[in-house]
Amino acid sequence: MKHKRGQQYEEKGEAGSRPGREHETKRAPFEVSKVNEAGSFEGYASLFDREDLGHDLVERGAFTRSLEKRRASGVRMLFQHDPADPIGVWEIIREDDKGLYVKGHLTLEVARAREVHALMKAGALDGLSIGFHTVKAVKNRSTGTRHLVEIDLWEISVVTFPMQPEARVSLVKAARHPTERELEYRLTRDIRLSRQQARALIAGGYKAAFAGRDARTSAADLFGLARDLREAGRHFIH
Repeated sequence: MKHKRGQQYEEKGEAGSRPGREHETKRAPFEVSKVNEAGSFEGYASLFDREDLGHDLVERGAFTRSLEKRRASGVRMLFQHDPADPIGVWEIIREDDKGLYVKGHLTLEVARAREVHALMKAGALDGLSIGFHTVKAVKNRSTGTRHLVEIDLWEISVVTFPMQPEARVSLVKAARHPTERELEYRLTRDIRLSRQQARALIAGGYKAAFAGRDARTSAADLFGLARDLREAGRHFIH
């Protein structure tokens, strides 16, 4: 971890007053990427180098020792961090360049897991959160950000509101693709494109649909369109 010149850092280890052995949780916007009918899904439970809503930032490699010791089979899959509410098992947990990638399987013989499965497929539940003990942390006194250098990972939960809004279950495998007619209807009704723009967007993408617009279309316009398209797409997930 690189420390910027002029900024003050305070390091806390396992024996320090801050980390101790208290159980902490960090919610990442559950990029739950894929959920199939059998209950398998994948996504990111934590993202590296992103300050969350609690002003904590997980450093790259923070999970390495814990995963070597505990492996995926030793990390519990819970619902809303409730130890009395296990809902499945983790098959793969690994660090990559983006963050903590996970692949798991909901135990659909359990009622709660069936409920979670249905909500994930509907897009109503897409957050992941880690439950852990802090082994080593460094606090930037200038910014107030706590850098989590080493984490002892105990469990990963499916949650409603993640602390890191970008870590989510991204895509549902079981979702059907909309027909062109359905997609055109949603684009014209929900996003208020003209029928001509909707058909051009379906056929040739953004450039084809908005070729006549000023080339200096703002980033806000593009982000707004992306947000609207994502929201409209939720209607096709069953």
